[in-house]
Amino acid sequence: MREVELKMIERAKQLLESGEVARVIGWKKGEFCYDPSPACFESVEELKDFVYDWFCGANLSKYLIEMAKKEGKTAVFLKPCDTYSFNQLVKEHRIKRENVHVIAVECLGKLDIEKMKARGASFVSAVEVNGDEVKAVSPAGETTFAKADVLLGKCCVCNKTHQVKDEEIILHERAEKDVDRFAEVAALEAMTEDERFAFWKSQLSKCIRCNACRNVCPACSCIKCVFDNPASGISAKANDSEFEEQMFHIIRAFHVAGRCTDCGECSRVCPQNIPLHLLNRKFIKDIDSFYGEYQAGETAEGKTPLTSYTEGDLEAGDVFKGEAK
Repeated sequence: MREVELKMIERAKQLLESGEVARVIGWKKGEFCYDPSPACFESVEELKDFVYDWFCGANLSKYLIEMAKKEGKTAVFLKPCDTYSFNQLVKEHRIKRENVHVIAVECLGKLDIEKMKARGASFVSAVEVNGDEVKAVSPAGETTFAKADVLLGKCCVCNKTHQVKDEEIILHERAEKDVDRFAEVAALEAMTEDERFAFWKSQLSKCIRCNACRNVCPACSCIKCVFDNPASGISAKANDSEFEEQMFHIIRAFHVAGRCTDCGECSRVCPQNIPLHLLNRKFIKDIDSFYGEYQAGETAEGKTPLTSYTEGDLEAGDVFKGEAK
């Protein structure tokens, strides 16, 4: 990973020094080894804080909405899953493709510090990854994990490939996973209605309305969000009723249906560890079943299944009568 990081820093330096770009979007070091954050670098001097490591799971595409409006071109490092969000934002005219220089970077899966903590690693000061093994270093000693056990949830089932790039920095090929990303959804579908209601009630009741999921989501790109409208009746920042706690996430899931690329950022940033991606993934699974397989962000052109019409489209009544195939 260090070799890839050095090549990224060198390329960012070249682009800034040559004037080809006015800024570079990447990740900067955090207070701890496991909390790098998205950042904009506008000078070579600022690159001293640049980092690309096993914890750089943040999707950088949404930050381009504002950055790409600025004077000059913007360079951005995008992992495979990020490029789907990028394409979707181009399709929705949130980003001008010609204003962005996309550098595809490899991703062998990113680590989840919360999973490490849950498995006994406290005060992690460094990590070492060797193949399928992860070693967490702390003042108390070293803890070793199977890499698959401490990956971010979104990385556990990811087989995405870069969909857009102007150049690439890829030194290691990633093996394709034999996984079913809809397995968790199928498990929920197998529950009774009461069981599903109890599951989501227990999960959504944990929500503290911090809006982290909305703010990080590339599909949530409205200038004015309905949830911030005082006249809407749903702008509370804390749960004041059962209706409030359930409707926030359900309405948001409907808003991004057909546009969600399944990047998993909503679940990654949730401080309450609510599996919000399952709501979106359920919609993706249903769209695939009702309208044919579709992956949002696979291209930067065309319409989504919910914004196009064919004579063979299902009617709502067909779905509720169980006639959908």
